[in-house]
Amino acid sequence: MAYERLVKKLTKENLWLYILRLLKERPMYGYEIVKAIREKFKFSPATVTVYVVLYRMEAEGLIKKVKEEKSVRRIGRAYYAPTEKGLQVFEKGREFIENIYKLLFS
Repeated sequence: MAYERLVKKLTKENLWLYILRLLKERPMYGYEIVKAIREKFKFSPATVTVYVVLYRMEAEGLIKKVKEEKSVRRIGRAYYAPTEKGLQVFEKGREFIENIYKLLFS
């Protein structure tokens, strides 16, 4: 049980870190982010959870919509990119995790 809680805390409850890591590479739309998390980080957050986190991140100024594509059969598809604030917060999070790792395993 303790291990499962750890995994949940380090993955699903901190999706913003994974999302910012992906968006550092290139702008992506919501479902593309879901697929990339599954492929790159090997866990499967619910699609609706990813969208909730995206909306929260946008409200906090960590990401922004950079373009929307519309086609005849679809509603607009919003692409997201990190803001400068988002990149700074990502770096602080990365440094925090790195420091914890060093304290636990050195």
